[in-house]
Parts: sequence; C-alpha cells; structure tokens
Amino acid sequence: MQDVGKAYADAGTRVQALAGVSFEVPAGALVALVGPSGSGKSTLLRLLAGLERLDSGRILVDGQPLVESGAVAYMPQRDLLLPWRRLIDNLTLGLEIQGLDRTEARARARALLPTFGLEGFEQAWPPALSGGMRQRAALLRTVLLGRDTLLLDEPFGALDALTRLELQDWLAGMWQAAGWTLLLVTHDVEEAVYLADRVVALGPRPGRVVLELEVDLPRPRDRGLLGSPSFGRQVGRLLAALGHPSGLA
Repeated sequence: MQDVGKAYADAGTRVQALAGVSFEVPAGALVALVGPSGSGKSTLLRLLAGLERLDSGRILVDGQPLVESGAVAYMPQRDLLLPWRRLIDNLTLGLEIQGLDRTEARARARALLPTFGLEGFEQAWPPALSGGMRQRAALLRTVLLGRDTLLLDEPFGALDALTRLELQDWLAGMWQAAGWTLLLVTHDVEEAVYLADRVVALGPRPGRVVLELEVDLPRPRDRGLLGSPSFGRQVGRLLAALGHPSGLA
C-alpha cells in the first residue's frame, strides 16, 4: 500500500477515513492490523478486496495494480452463511458464482472438510453449527476461491473466549502448513502479537500508520509465550503507540 487515502460523505460533510497509509505485507507472512474503532481497519480491507475505490495512493499485489492481480480473497466479520443452503452448498457458493460446475465445486469442498474440522457436517444447516465451526466454514469458503492472499476481518471477534483461543492456534497452524499470505484485522493487541510476524497499528481517524512492529517471537508459538517478558514488551509498545495508558515506551 502506497500513500492510500479514503474519504466518505456524511450528512454533507467530508470525513477522512484514511490518510497517507503505507505498509507492505510480504509474501507468505501473517500481518495483523490493529487500531481503535473508527481508525479505518475494515475500510482498508474493503479497499484491498476491491469492494471500494481509492481516493488517492496505490495498492499493488506482486507489483501489479490490485484490480489486475486477482490474487486476493476477503472474509468479512460475519460468516454470512446462508441459512437455506446446507453447509456444502454454502462452501461452494463462491465457486458457483465463478462459473464452476456444482459437482466439481462440491468435490473440491469435500476434499478439504477434514482439514477444516468439518467432516461429517456437509449436509448440516448453518444454525446447527457451533460458532467455531461457522468461522472455519467461512474461512474454507474463502480458501476455495484459490487466491494467494487472504484478508480476514476480525475472524474471531464474535466468538467466546475459549473458542477464540482454540481458533487462533488452529489458524496459525493452517497458515504455516498452507503458506498463505494473511492480513488479519483485530481489536485485540495480544492476539495480534501472538499470531503475526508483523503488526501494523493505525491511529484514530483519519487512520494513519503509527507503528509497524516486527514481532520477535519464535515459531511455532504456544500459550507459554503470553507470560514472557518479550511478549509483554511487544504488547506494551503497541499499546503505547495507540495511546493506551498501560503502554510501555
């Protein structure tokens, strides 16, 4: 992202959501985007997903303009599973929209059900699935689009605490095995440090980059790291950059 800006009209007033945002997501990296409400995190993902247009700046993927790359898939905050379609047909929806034959689309989805912990549930209706299963289903639907880069907008925000911890570790393992490039939005600074190679912090509106933190923690990571001095220092740096009183300079 190079000097990206975005504004909206609100009741006749121009509201600057993002101003001069520049950062890089290296291929194969997991980068987390944090910031207070209204800092433009979700707006940034929608721009990257091609759902909104830039006012200024450039977004390049592998050196190509975003609209020409075809390399990005977006998972919104809500799972958006359609209640009138069984799980298998929710998973294949994106492929069907792309024009793939339904039989082939289902075969591709079925091949990944065990990996995503959904084997045996392909005929289930969405209301019968747990919150964690719904989020794994939403991620599988995104992965089936076959893109190299995944944009995840607060994928764990609606989950209970224990399910959230479980899926954090599950996602980290999936990412390392698959080699995806991930950009993940979260409000949780500890989640960002625990999962990411790099954390980009946005300040209050208009969103600007106030810190890029290279996370210095070994992989694979486990929960024992959360009590380490290094983890605490890196969380403290982010909190300080975001203006939180408990942050450490």
